[in-house]
Amino acid sequence: MAGVLVIGVAVVDFVFAVDTLPSQPSKYRAQTAEIVGGGCAANAAVAIARLGGQAVLGARLGDDAIGDMIVEDLGREGVDCALVQRTPGARSSFSSVYVDNAGERQIMNFRGQGLTSETGWITQAPRMGAVLADTRWSDGAKRALELAAEWGVPGVVDAEAPMNPAALVGASHVAFSRDGLLDFTGETRIEAGLIAADTYLPGWVCVTDGAAGTFHLKDGRIVQTPPPAVSVRDTLAAGDVWHGAFALALAEGRDEETAIRFANITAALKCTTLGGRAGCPSRATVDNLIKEDG
Repeated sequence: MAGVLVIGVAVVDFVFAVDTLPSQPSKYRAQTAEIVGGGCAANAAVAIARLGGQAVLGARLGDDAIGDMIVEDLGREGVDCALVQRTPGARSSFSSVYVDNAGERQIMNFRGQGLTSETGWITQAPRMGAVLADTRWSDGAKRALELAAEWGVPGVVDAEAPMNPAALVGASHVAFSRDGLLDFTGETRIEAGLIAADTYLPGWVCVTDGAAGTFHLKDGRIVQTPPPAVSVRDTLAAGDVWHGAFALALAEGRDEETAIRFANITAALKCTTLGGRAGCPSRATVDNLIKEDG
């Protein structure tokens, strides 16, 4: 079983399905609502576990009720939480999320208070086949990527704005969101941004852009890999699921293009279900679609 060490954010999401996203200071009524685990790193870890990989999560939580909910939910998903750091008196992160009928979302996040700033505990992680870090905690990402380099395994960054460049230069693979890429490079188009990022960063780079798929450079040209067509219900956590699937594929020894296709299909299937990572598919479901897609 391939394993991935995932370092970053874990939260609880309070998700409300609405007709249209709120735009006025008024009262709104949800069609339905869910309380689900969230956070870039935690979502990616769940995706890895559901896809048959070993997921070890290193995240910072408080010793509060929200932290209890996060750890209990991740445990049910088969995520190893032995590295989760719970600081006495600290407050864990949580979010309020609105999802409209088109599957688009609006997020209000509380990032937590009093969480540990220490990074030494990351070195206690067992050796894994890849490391995945998000940019919500730059110091933690930097230390995790140093560990990946020591192990000689892929060190992947889920690059979202805003970000510290120091958290990217140690990565073997940087996977930007569209907004993350354009913010990082100052460009206005994906093509120009991808070339600029590839010039600046020593590692391999790509960018995800929702329904447009994933873009990367190969032999100096830009390659677009579209996802399969699906009926979109909820895009929440799709990017996180993509990164988890991509990192797992690398840990399994797949090349970047194969890993992109695997991640695209996994994220697309997630979008067919409401509730963030609740829609993350199993390995069997992904493999079946890969076979059907040829």
